[in-house]
Amino acid sequence: MDQTLINWLLGGLGTLIGFLLSAVWQSVKDLQVTDKELTKKVSEIEILVAGDYVKKDEFMSHMTTLFAKLDKIEDKIDKKADKR
Repeated sequence: MDQTLINWLLGGLGTLIGFLLSAVWQSVKDLQVTDKELTKKVSEIEILVAGDYVKKDEFMSHMTTLFAKLDKIEDKIDKKADKR
């Protein structure tokens, strides 16, 4: 084979490999950007979920109200049982 033909083949092969590596590198960069965006969205969701929990004071207020109503029901049941 002529040296010029070998040089052209190696040059073409090098160009093809360079193009493929460039495409792969760009895909990796795109995936990194997408990963950062997804990480940001997940952290925002975590903050949103953590912010929606019932506060302790509010929970205790509701529990006090609930127990007061249960005490009233218990008193009515006791009065009903005393009539027998």
